[in-house]
Amino acid sequence: MTLNPEMNAPVIEAISLRKSYGTHEVLKGLDLSLARGEVVALIGPSGSGKSTFIRCLNMMETPTQGTIRFREKSVSRRFADKGEEIGIGTLRRHVGMVFQHFNLFPHKTVLQNVTEGPIIVCRRTRKEAEELAMDLLSQVGLAEKHSAYPNHLSGGQKQRVAIARALAMEPEVLLLDEVTSALDPELVGEVLSVIRGLADKGMTMAIVTHEMAFAADVATRILFLDQGVIAETGSAEDVILNPKNPRLQGFVARFNG
Repeated sequence: MTLNPEMNAPVIEAISLRKSYGTHEVLKGLDLSLARGEVVALIGPSGSGKSTFIRCLNMMETPTQGTIRFREKSVSRRFADKGEEIGIGTLRRHVGMVFQHFNLFPHKTVLQNVTEGPIIVCRRTRKEAEELAMDLLSQVGLAEKHSAYPNHLSGGQKQRVAIARALAMEPEVLLLDEVTSALDPELVGEVLSVIRGLADKGMTMAIVTHEMAFAADVATRILFLDQGVIAETGSAEDVILNPKNPRLQGFVARFNG
């Protein structure tokens, strides 16, 4: 996938990001600049800090040190904007997230799950929210399931609803945290197909994934995280096909057989 040369302004940045839990330092000074239209895949062994890093990008985890910047403005730890700083509320309004375990409301229908955010947060009318939701559900192939409840859906269908729900907020950036790892193998393809379609449309994304072939296909850049640092970064060809870091070589070899 090739980037448009005009897509060079950073939408979201992490600068010298550190995160500790007690004496255990999970992130050790990570930097990331995500340009508009770019798709970055984060790969690495379990416990390397990938999910923590991506959750810090929309402040679901508060960094111990370092700065998150959105639209070239620093994000504060307050919910509301103040002065030149962007609040967490504004950040999350424009930086959507899709989780490993769906997090759908079990007592609400598919349509209600997708319209909840636009109605409550964005103050859309119900009619507007439902029209947008039905369009997004059509895009992910689930318009006919709009009146179903989550417990009547497969794992792949639930994850596609979760993606539609995130897109209903019309985010500028979409963060996806191992969205296929809780799925049965036969359901992975349908979710990856939706994400591939978003990449083709120019959605800015950061994706934590163990799907190496998918990362190589969809990402403009790949970051290999190991023990809380970015140990290697580059194109899919550099990182997956011609890795230089010995730890990355071993990691990739496991997936390439």
